Amino acid sequence: MLAPHRLGFFLAMVLLVASGAWWAMVQVSRVFSWPAPFYALSPTVVHAAVMVFGFIPLFFSGFLFTAGPKWLRVEPWPTHALRAPLTLQAAGWLVWLAGAHLRPVVSLLGAVLACGGLTWMGALFWRLVLRSSAEDQVHARAIGAALIVGSLSLLGVCASLAGGAQDIARVFVLTGLWGFVLVVYVTVAHRMIPFFTSSAMPFIQVWRPFWLLWLMLGAAAFEAAAVWVEFEGPLRGPVAPAWMLLRGVLELGVGAVLLWLAGVWGLVQSLKNRLLAMLHIGFLWLGLSFVLAGAAQLLGLVQGAPYLALGALHALTMGCLGSLMLAMVTRVSCGHSGRALVADSIAWSLFWVLQAATVLRIVATLPTAFSGALLLVAALLWTGTMGVWGMRLGTWYGRLRVDGRPG
Repeated sequence: MLAPHRLGFFLAMVLLVASGAWWAMVQVSRVFSWPAPFYALSPTVVHAAVMVFGFIPLFFSGFLFTAGPKWLRVEPWPTHALRAPLTLQAAGWLVWLAGAHLRPVVSLLGAVLACGGLTWMGALFWRLVLRSSAEDQVHARAIGAALIVGSLSLLGVCASLAGGAQDIARVFVLTGLWGFVLVVYVTVAHRMIPFFTSSAMPFIQVWRPFWLLWLMLGAAAFEAAAVWVEFEGPLRGPVAPAWMLLRGVLELGVGAVLLWLAGVWGLVQSLKNRLLAMLHIGFLWLGLSFVLAGAAQLLGLVQGAPYLALGALHALTMGCLGSLMLAMVTRVSCGHSGRALVADSIAWSLFWVLQAATVLRIVATLPTAFSGALLLVAALLWTGTMGVWGMRLGTWYGRLRVDGRPG
């Protein structure tokens, strides 16, 4: 592998396709009442863990070890230094999926391997940070802190499974989602979306005051804390209405600011450039997810429980994280393979299929007679989209650049 992103992206694509196909199989067996395969662990926990800690950190590696040294003005790691930690993660999550149908100890072994690989990767990134004398290290250090949270959260998953507490494992997964994955996403978005937009459209100035970053990081920290407040389910008793009101108002407020920010950063103008539009629409989903989450809490005051909360979660994971993943990885893969920085018809079509899958997944969270069927269609659309995208880009990573340049 001639560049840092190649191995990380390739392994991420393998996990992305494998985990998507596995989850689609689970949904097919449920909807058609087929004989269910043996599950050593809850399929929900298996799905959640691999979606948070599986392919996403591997995609992170491709970006962080390519752009990170430039941010920090240090020499990058040689590519061979990344092989072991990235391979450990990929192997660990494949063992995790297999162990879900064998024995819990097999899945636990896979999670331990993946945790070791993620921790190793975080240590390599921190060594870049500590070697740096660059004045602006805010974004890199925020990402470094998130990597620590990610490793500790995955360690918590391992400890919970070792103790047979799958419910606590799920809480650690959600902690990793908010405190690790989302923190990395919003930190990179704060630094890169205004830059990419201004580069493509010079009439739009780069505007990224740090208070916006603190707001997004604070919102992520609040949601991570809320996971633990509600680790046994929605609160009950006299404090429940006050908590739901507080959480709902805060989430609606954050969502409103993020929707406003999406407009300020050039959402409308970006629609003239497909690849840029994919980034901006992905960021738009972040604001929508907080608005949905806040609405779920306030409606829960009447309904007794925040039924839309799962829809808000998937607006974040599929809508925001999935869309930004597709956009950023496509951009990096095109640029570092010597191709034009454009979203061709295939990438653009896949992006809109993903949007349809996201909407269907959100609607499927509503208690209707069609929920199971909608969930199945959403899972199949996700699997198909990521399968086509993954197999297409996956063939690029083992080839030389088409423009003949090194990298």
